[in-house]
Amino acid sequence: MIERQLSKQLEQALTRYPVVALLGPRQVGKTTLARAVARANRERACIHLDLERPSDLAKLADPELYLEQHRDALVILDEVQRVPGLFPVLRALVDSQRVPGRFLVLGAAAPELLRQPAESLAGRIRYLELTPLTLAEVGADSDLLRRLWLRGGYPESFLAESDSASLEWREAFVATYLERDVPALGLRLSPIALRRFWLMLAHRHGQLWNASALAASLGTRAPTVERYLDLLCNTYLARRLPPYHANLEKRLVKSPKIYLRDSGLLHALLGIGDEETLHGHPVIGFSWEGFIIEQVLALRQPRDAWFFRTAAGAEIDLLLPGRSSTPTHAIEIKYALDPKPARGFWSALKDLTVEHADVVYPGKESYPLTEHVQALPAIALAASPDIL
Repeated sequence: MIERQLSKQLEQALTRYPVVALLGPRQVGKTTLARAVARANRERACIHLDLERPSDLAKLADPELYLEQHRDALVILDEVQRVPGLFPVLRALVDSQRVPGRFLVLGAAAPELLRQPAESLAGRIRYLELTPLTLAEVGADSDLLRRLWLRGGYPESFLAESDSASLEWREAFVATYLERDVPALGLRLSPIALRRFWLMLAHRHGQLWNASALAASLGTRAPTVERYLDLLCNTYLARRLPPYHANLEKRLVKSPKIYLRDSGLLHALLGIGDEETLHGHPVIGFSWEGFIIEQVLALRQPRDAWFFRTAAGAEIDLLLPGRSSTPTHAIEIKYALDPKPARGFWSALKDLTVEHADVVYPGKESYPLTEHVQALPAIALAASPDIL
């Protein structure tokens, strides 16, 4: 089993908070990680309920009665988004016996989608997000990097016996999400319309969000496509990367950039099943950009992240904050062995007061481009967060 970097954070959170929520997309390995952490804590009993199983769901016909019987155990509630009414019960039980590590809830929907956790468990819950596999988890190897980029980080996709088997798994994931997972959230959305939207988003991966243009292509209204995007973001499948609004006397881009968070799902939607097809596809540059952004954000786990673009063409792919809310680290992403940033990057560095910049590229050597700008091989992202 691949060791997940989040495991230590999860173990620590269970020693500090009565409820810990491990969130992330389906099939990303939340249940496997939860069981591994539970096995490591042998001093305490563990109860695991999968709320997709009727037999486990039946045990919670009277949740307060059942859970109170296991007040000394760690109770893992899997697929908790299927029973959002549990959260007020958890609050009452926690308030009657406030000890750390009472409940570990696993879910495939963000709190913004469920709403009730934030309202019912404020001050009692710690949220952790488990992402698809990262370079830091699979290893610092150029072959593994290429496989991770092509197949994405879902464990079953990454570890499949062949590229074709991996693609088949990802196509089945997309179908299951549309036909089963969305209805299970209580959302009445057309699977056909949502698939078309998802595919259009894949073709616009890494580009500025334009709800009106997408709505016109789908023959619907802008609020409808906004709702579709909210769903994909709140189920950890898409990312809105906001622009940084600096106090400059320049016209700044105000729309976010949109990425599909897993490169493997992006490639599956676009019918890209092998490296040869990927290298001949016009999305390759945007795919690499989104892949590296996800690796950086998983490694650094910043409070905020932005991109920067002016109407005059000054642009930086990713800005990360320091201790304050202002960006101190700029990252430019190039799919080229000679990573020369465009003039807009240097112009943007003059506009902003960042302390350091990296140009991430698919090469093997790290070397300075200027005093404060370094060329950084993508494989270096398999190291500790201090590499950035």
